[in-house]
Amino acid sequence: MGKIIAIANQKGGVGKTTTAINLSGCLGVLEFKTLLVDADPQANATSGVGLDPNNSRNIYDCLINDVDPSDLIIPTGNPNLDILPSHIDLVGAELEMINLPNREHMLKLALDKVRDNYDFIIIDCSPSLGLITVNSLTAADSVMIPVQCEYFALEGLGKLLNTIKIVQGRLNQNLEIEGILLTMYDTRLRLANQVVEEVKMHFQEIVFDTVIHRNTKLGEAPSFGETIVMHDASSKGAINYLNFTREILQKNDLTKISNKDKKITT
Repeated sequence: MGKIIAIANQKGGVGKTTTAINLSGCLGVLEFKTLLVDADPQANATSGVGLDPNNSRNIYDCLINDVDPSDLIIPTGNPNLDILPSHIDLVGAELEMINLPNREHMLKLALDKVRDNYDFIIIDCSPSLGLITVNSLTAADSVMIPVQCEYFALEGLGKLLNTIKIVQGRLNQNLEIEGILLTMYDTRLRLANQVVEEVKMHFQEIVFDTVIHRNTKLGEAPSFGETIVMHDASSKGAINYLNFTREILQKNDLTKISNKDKKITT
């Protein structure tokens, strides 16, 4: 049975979709069968792996029209990586779901049908705390929170953690926090170092050791419809996400790599 990890932060521009795409891509390259679920109406994860969001049925059909997700999943050009694509129609799904008796469990019911086919299912949540995000947290085993290394890094994080607690109490008592990932780190900025120190001081052991640096190749890869490991495996961004992926695997006891050897260096 695959582990489901939701990547969530209601604040936009924190590297959430970049992390969803590249964690999924790295897991695939490391030979873990992975499904990327694009639960964001912007459909950036869909286009980021080389698919046109307008050319196929998508997660909306799964949630609203009760279409089996296995009929909607599409292989990508990345090894071992499939995607359940999104579409702008997902914006209206929250209104259509509002009167459904199991409205918070629709995504869970869908993913349970394909869960045994994958080692990991990664959900890219929308930058909000609406019903689709609640569905994602209800379906997930854990939630991973990207936080950018900038001044407003902690703004709204308390609200997200409160939402997670509500979901844990009412909808998914098994939901865990996978960890906090620091993104968009610029070594030239003193502020970035201060944010890293502050986040690690507040959240301690749940902060991943790996920090994702600002990297041109990371921004460039989606325009080619590629994950960073397929676009430029030697780039700083690829090395960061491979290190992060190896941390995820170690945390879930899926690798025998020693602590001494767990990081790839340039």
